[in-house]
Amino acid sequence: MNRNTGGRGWIIAILAGVGICLCVLCIAGLGLIWWRSTSDTDVGPEFLPLPTVTVEAGKPIRPTGGTLRLVGGDPVTLDPALVEDSISASYVNKIFAGLVSLDAQLEIQPELAERWEVDATGTRYTFYLRPDARFQDGRAIRAEDVKFSLERACDPRTGSPVAALYLGDIVGAMERMAGVADEIQGVEVLGERTLRLTIDAPKAYFLAKLTYPSAAVVDSRDVLNANWTKRPNGSGPYRLSKRTDDEIVLSASTTYFRGTPGITQLSFNLSAGDPTTMYENDELDVAPVGIEDLERVLDPSNPLHAELVTVPQLTVQYVAFNTRLEPFDDVNVRRAFVYATDREKLAQVMFKRSVVPAWGIMPPGLPGYNPDVPRLEYDPERARQLLAQSRYGGPAGLPPIVFATSAGGSRVAEALAAMYADALGVEVEIQQVEWPDFLRDVNQGAYQMFFLGWSADYPDPQNFLDIHFHSASEGNSTGYSNPEVDALLEGARVEQDEEKRFALYRQAEAIIVQDAPWIPLYHGVQYELVKPYVKGLVITPQGEYDVSNAYIEGAR
Repeated sequence: MNRNTGGRGWIIAILAGVGICLCVLCIAGLGLIWWRSTSDTDVGPEFLPLPTVTVEAGKPIRPTGGTLRLVGGDPVTLDPALVEDSISASYVNKIFAGLVSLDAQLEIQPELAERWEVDATGTRYTFYLRPDARFQDGRAIRAEDVKFSLERACDPRTGSPVAALYLGDIVGAMERMAGVADEIQGVEVLGERTLRLTIDAPKAYFLAKLTYPSAAVVDSRDVLNANWTKRPNGSGPYRLSKRTDDEIVLSASTTYFRGTPGITQLSFNLSAGDPTTMYENDELDVAPVGIEDLERVLDPSNPLHAELVTVPQLTVQYVAFNTRLEPFDDVNVRRAFVYATDREKLAQVMFKRSVVPAWGIMPPGLPGYNPDVPRLEYDPERARQLLAQSRYGGPAGLPPIVFATSAGGSRVAEALAAMYADALGVEVEIQQVEWPDFLRDVNQGAYQMFFLGWSADYPDPQNFLDIHFHSASEGNSTGYSNPEVDALLEGARVEQDEEKRFALYRQAEAIIVQDAPWIPLYHGVQYELVKPYVKGLVITPQGEYDVSNAYIEGAR
C-alpha cells in the first residue's frame, strides 16, 4: 500500500524538513517533486512544457563498481510484512525479493520463481523456484521459505497492516490473519523448489499483488532475532550495510541469482540539504528538482536541461473525509468542500504547473483511466448552497473540524484551509503529525479529514479503487460504503474480459467522485537530474529508482 503523503498501491510519505514528494506533494521518499512555499503569483494558463528526456537503458549489467549517491528518506520499517509507505518500500524492494517482480515498464517478470503455471480455473498457480535463488548469506531459498514468509506476513502476531490487502485472495489467508488457523490452506509445498498457491476466485491482478513487499521471502532463522532488520539476511540484489541518522547504504549482494549488480553501493543521503544544490556541488548523482529550480532546469539553454528526466507518475494526492465522523457523515458537507477546492489554482500557484489537477481517482497512464470522469469543479456558490442544504444548516452548525497532515503536507493543508475559509466561511484547525504516527492514526480512523497520497503498487485500477473504496477493504480509511460501488468492484474482481473489467471500474469511479469520500487534488510528475555517467538507470512511474541494469561509467 504505497502511501505517500501522503505504495508502490504503496502510501506516499513525507520527508520532514525536506519536502520531497513521493506522490507529488506531501510525500517524501524517492522522488517526485521537491517543493517549498511559493508566491501567489499566477504563472499563466498553461502547464510548463515537459521535455522528453530518456536515461540510457538496455545496457547489459557491468560489474563496474562505484557508488550511486541518491536522496533518501528514513524508512518506517525494513520488515517486508509491515511496509505500507513508499519510503520503506524503496529500500525493502532492493533488500528482499519475491516470487515475481515488476520491471521498469511495470510488467510482471519472474524473480525467485523462474516460471509458473496457472490451471484452467485461473485459481491455482504453481511456481517453480530458481535453483540458484539464495539468501544473502548463501543459503538456498526453498519452497518452505516462501511458505514461511507468506504465513508469517499473515500471522496476527506479526501485525501486518497490509497482508489482507495483498495476500487475502489466497485461500485460508484470512483465517490465518484471524488467528483461527496455523497455516494458510492455499499455500502448498509440492517439492523442494515447487510451490502452489490457490486463490478464492480467478483474478487478473493476483500475480501483480505478489510483487508487493508483503510477499517477499525472508529467512526464518533471521527473523527470530528481535533486531533482525538492523542487518537483514535478505533475498534481493542489495544488502543493508550501513544505517545512520544521515545515511543509508545498500551494498551489492554477491549471491543474487542475476549476478552481482553493476553498481556496488547505493548511498541514500538523509540530510535536509537542497537536492538540486547538492547535485550541482557534485554531492549527488541523482536528485529531484525543486520547484524553485524547475523553470531554469526546463530552459533548454541551461546546462542542467540535458540531464533532466521527466516521468509522469501513477500517483494521486488527495484530501480524505472520515464518513463515520461528523460533519463528513453528510454527503452534502463533503461535496461542499469539494466545490470549495480550487485545484487549478493549487497546481498553478503552489506547484507552478508542475503537477496535473486530478478530477478522478485513477491517474493518467493507468490502464482503465477515464479522462472524461464527471468533474466537480471549483464553484464556491454551489459549495455554500450544499453546506446550507446539509443537516448542519451552514457554517455555524458545524462541529470543530481538525485537518490532519504529516510534516511535508502542512503548506498544502494551509492553502486548502484558506480556500475553505474563503469559500465556505469554515475555519479548520490544522494538526501536523509525525509520519509513523500519522499512518497509524489513519489506519485507526482517528481523523475527521486528512491529506495523503497514493502511489501505484501495481498498474491496475483495483489497486486504487477496490483497496480504498470497497466497504470491507482493510485499506478503506474513510469508512465509505456504497452497495452499488461494492457490487461493481466485486464484479470487476472476477471479470476476465479486460475492457469489461475496466468499464466496471470507470462506473465505480464516477459514483465515488460524486459521493466525495475524497477530494482528488493532483497527479504527480517526477523531475530528476541524472549525471551523464550514470547509465541504465530507469525512474519508474511509481517513483522507484530501478537500478537493475544500471552502472556507472568510469566508476569512482
